[in-house]
Amino acid sequence: MSVSIFDNFLTTSEMMQVFDDNAVVQAMFQFEEALANAEAAAGVIPETAARAIASVCSAQLYDIPAIVQAGRRAGALAIPLVKELTKTVALYSQESASHVHWGSTSQDVLDTAMVLATRNAFALLDASLAQLTRQLLKLATEHVATPVLARTLMQPAQVTSLGFKLVGWAAPLVRARTQLRQQAKRALQLQLGGAVGTLAVLGDKGAAVAQHMAAALDLPVADAAWHTQRDEWVRLGLEVAVLIGSLGKIATDLSLMAQGEIAELAEPSGNGRGGSSAMPHKRNPVSSMIALAAATRAPQQAATLLAAMAQQHERGLGNWQAELAVWPSLWLGAHGALQALNDAFAGLHIDTARMRRNIDSLQGLVFAEAASIYLAASIGRPKAHALLEQLTQQAVASGAQLLDVLIAAIKEDAQWSKQIDINQLQTLFDPLHATTAARTLAQAQLQKLQHTIATFD
Repeated sequence: MSVSIFDNFLTTSEMMQVFDDNAVVQAMFQFEEALANAEAAAGVIPETAARAIASVCSAQLYDIPAIVQAGRRAGALAIPLVKELTKTVALYSQESASHVHWGSTSQDVLDTAMVLATRNAFALLDASLAQLTRQLLKLATEHVATPVLARTLMQPAQVTSLGFKLVGWAAPLVRARTQLRQQAKRALQLQLGGAVGTLAVLGDKGAAVAQHMAAALDLPVADAAWHTQRDEWVRLGLEVAVLIGSLGKIATDLSLMAQGEIAELAEPSGNGRGGSSAMPHKRNPVSSMIALAAATRAPQQAATLLAAMAQQHERGLGNWQAELAVWPSLWLGAHGALQALNDAFAGLHIDTARMRRNIDSLQGLVFAEAASIYLAASIGRPKAHALLEQLTQQAVASGAQLLDVLIAAIKEDAQWSKQIDINQLQTLFDPLHATTAARTLAQAQLQKLQHTIATFD
C-alpha cells in the first residue's frame, strides 16, 4: 500500500513493508500457487497445470502498479491479477491457463492475502509489545520503592511509588498480548468459499482442496467461508485498537510527567531528537507524540471496521472494501506507537530527586488523609477530618509545613498530647513510608505479570 508522508512519519518501515503493494500482491500469488497445487493433489486439475501456474506466481514478473490501477476499474484487485496470471501461464500452455483460479473467487484471494500479511504484522507487533513490556517491568522492579506523586483530576493526590505506576502501564500491555495471541489464532484462517461460499465448483473435492491449501500456507481451515461473517476478523482489529488506547494512556502520562514544570521523566534527547526549529532549549516528547497520534486515529479506524460488518448477503458492496482500506492503518499506527515508546523507555531519564522535590514542595498536604485516618483512632473521624481541613487551609495560607502546624495544634491540647504519638505521626509524613501500600501491591502484581510473560516465551 502507498502511504502519505505523514503516515510514514507515524509508523515503521518494517510494518510498511508488510502491507506494501508488492507484499500484498505476492501474498495473493501465494494463494494462487497454493490453490493450484492443492487442486492437483486432490485430482481437480492436472499436475502439469499446477506446475505451470506455480512457476509464474511471483510478483516480480508483473507490473504491480498497472494491476493496482486496473483493480480500481474492475472493483477488486484480484480480477486483474488473475487475468495477468492467466495470460502469463498461457504463454507456456493454453491448457494450463484454463485451470488458473479454478473454483475460487476474488474475495478468497484478497482475504487470504490479508491474513498472510496480517500474520507477519502480528509477529512484528508481538515482538515490539514484548520488548516494551519487559522494559516497563524492569523499571518497575528497580523503582518499586521510589516515591512519586499520584495525581487525580490532574492535581496532586497522594504519594505512590513509581514502580506501582509503571506496573499500571505494563499490565494492560500484558493483557493485550494475551488477547491478541488468542484472537489471532481464531482470525488468521484460510478464506476459501468460491462464488457464494459453497465451493460448488469443486464438488466433493472442496474440503480436500481446503486442507491442502491450509497446510501449504500454514493456516487453519475455517468452519465455513467468512466472506460476510467478519466477527472474528474484526475482533482482532479491535484488539489492536484497544492496545493503541493503552499505549495512548502511557504516552499521556509520560508527556505530562515530562513537562518542564514537573520534569520527573524525560524522553532521550540528542542527535536532533525532540528538538525545536526555534527554541534550542526544547526537549519535546516525540515518542509520546507518535503514540498519541495513533491513539487519536484508532477510534475512527475501529469504528470503520464495526460499521463495515453489516455486509449484504454473500458479498459486501463497499463495506468490505472500506474494511480492507482501513485494516493496515490500525497495524501501522500500533507498531509506530510501540516502537516510539520502546525508543523512549530504552533511554528514559528518571529524575528521582525531582520527584522528591515535587512532593516536598506541597508542604505535606498530600499526607493529610493518612494523618486524618491516624488521628481518627484517638479523636474520632469527624473531628479528625475537620481538624485536618482547617490545618490544611492554615498551612497553605502561611506557607508552613502541614506536619509542623499539626504538631503545634496537638501540643496546644493537653488531651491530644497524651493520646497522640508524635513520632508515629511524623512517620506518616515520610514519602518512603507512604509508598508501603503501593510497593506491596506492585510487588505482588509484578510476580503475576512475570509469570504470564514466561508462558508466552
